[in-house]
Amino acid sequence: MGRRAGPVEEVAAEIGGLACVGDSAAPADAERAVTLAAGELGGLDVLIANAGGDGSAAALDVDDGLWEAVLRSNLTSSFVLARAALPALAERSGAIVVVSSVAGLFAIPDDVGYTAAKHALLGLTRSLARDYGPRGVRVNAVCPAWTRTPGADASMDRLGERRGVDREGAYRLTTANVPLRRPVTADEVAAACVFLASPDASAITGAVLPVDGGSSAVDLSTAAFDDP
Repeated sequence: MGRRAGPVEEVAAEIGGLACVGDSAAPADAERAVTLAAGELGGLDVLIANAGGDGSAAALDVDDGLWEAVLRSNLTSSFVLARAALPALAERSGAIVVVSSVAGLFAIPDDVGYTAAKHALLGLTRSLARDYGPRGVRVNAVCPAWTRTPGADASMDRLGERRGVDREGAYRLTTANVPLRRPVTADEVAAACVFLASPDASAITGAVLPVDGGSSAVDLSTAAFDDP
């Protein structure tokens, strides 16, 4: 599901899936997506709530419209789609995986709306896990760090312009204090989602799994003590 027909239809064709063009923050669109999936596939087992959008700015530079837009794309979208999917998921003891971010664990600079929304997704995850676990629905979250995607590449290009390096140099700058010393890949994030949605994670709910190369294990105040 997505708002742009081209990418959604391309992915659906590649994997033999169903394309649903729509906004997951719009209740009617969310209901339509759930109805399509459950009707065509015989039920609903898994929801990956990964809609999101660009961030904002520091608080004094964010007006009401931008604040609401960032919360809608990054938080409301997951809530509305989960609400639409929960009845069908409960029928099959299904699972929800919410895609948050390391911005849900820490504050990132000059981005109050994105940071607040990604933190709130973890609260949404825990609330849904507590309320719907008795109905057999498991709900977990993943928190990726910098992941090689077209969006991240664009961010690296902007950083590179500021710092006088190319894209790969920018990725090295952003992961210099990450234990694995590299960004993660989309496939690595997907693998974490598949695990949390699978029977292998049948006793896991309400959990938050960083997919971040170890960045959330690092105390940045001690980075100066690392060997150069």
